[in-house]
Amino acid sequence: METMQLEKNDTSGVYAKREISLVRGQGACLFDDQGKRYIDCVGGQGTANIGHCQPPVVQAITDQLNQLMICPEIFYHPNRGLFYDALLSALGPAYNRVFLCNSGTEAVEAALKFSRFLTGRTKILAAMRCFHGRTMGALSATWNKHYRQPFMPLVPDYDHFPYDNIDKMTAKIDDQTAAVILEVVQGEGGIYPGSTAFFQAARELCSKHGALLIIDEVQSGFGRTGKLFAFMHHDIQPDLITMGKSIAAGIPMGAVVLNQDVPDLRPGIHGSTFGGNPVATAAAIASLKFIQENHLVENAAEMGAYFVDQLQAIDSPLIREVRGKGLMIGMELKQKVAPILAKLAEEGVLALPAGMNVLRFLPPLVINKEQIDQVIAATRKALAE
Repeated sequence: METMQLEKNDTSGVYAKREISLVRGQGACLFDDQGKRYIDCVGGQGTANIGHCQPPVVQAITDQLNQLMICPEIFYHPNRGLFYDALLSALGPAYNRVFLCNSGTEAVEAALKFSRFLTGRTKILAAMRCFHGRTMGALSATWNKHYRQPFMPLVPDYDHFPYDNIDKMTAKIDDQTAAVILEVVQGEGGIYPGSTAFFQAARELCSKHGALLIIDEVQSGFGRTGKLFAFMHHDIQPDLITMGKSIAAGIPMGAVVLNQDVPDLRPGIHGSTFGGNPVATAAAIASLKFIQENHLVENAAEMGAYFVDQLQAIDSPLIREVRGKGLMIGMELKQKVAPILAKLAEEGVLALPAGMNVLRFLPPLVINKEQIDQVIAATRKALAE
């Protein structure tokens, strides 16, 4: 409790804190400094796809820490090539280059810069309700005025259209468009999955007008939706894919993957001091291997379907809708979710909001039915109270 008070005294103030001090994690569970166990449906805000402290990943990180911690990209390091090979092999032959950075928002920022550089255009289109990050370029693509308004004016030549609306999107894309950036499932915006027709139309329109299609997989990637990447649900090939969050099992890391049809970049147009460092890439290699060897993509599909079915079976007048893909799940309520989140924590479940009235569940992909049943029981009780 003393350390919690120190943090309260000295924090910047930009985070709304919960009165819980977490000190340990194992699999799909977390433990606070009082020894209380929680089922983790926050999942590090989407970074804990493989769960907490998985031994092979911890070992890979520890081994690398004992060898070399720093190696900027002006030099080669074995981990980078090994990670590139593993990631591109998982994505398939359409993709052949990777840029590494330190977070999802940095990945989005890089993709936006690459799009302007490669097309010679400035117009960027995104969808309403989207969230792409907090740096100035990514924030300009983000829709919610709550995030945008304090920092106006933002980067010029950004515009938005309604999500999953082909006609409105068609009216916006033209020969001045550099890129269209889309989430396959809108996360912060309320857990809204888009339709296959929408994403295929986006692909066709971008190709027609010479614009680049950026798919933001920062929250939805690495098995979260029941496919390794969410765009794989819709039979499309993006030009650029942004990644972050769970890419390195919680070690800060981001990436942009480029389609082989995208023209070459040149040295010096972008960079990152820490991007692709040996520790992060060691974690990323081990994490991707853990996902594949433990069939977490398949588990996310199976457990996600079970989770949604059980949530939909809760009889409560407070529930408006349950929606999502895999283990990226939202329950829209007819009231604000903050009181429900507090009650869930009392029952040993940690979850997230997605806007004011959507309860968001992002558990590690190792979660099992018994743990989901505990979450359902806690949710049912919280809504009844």
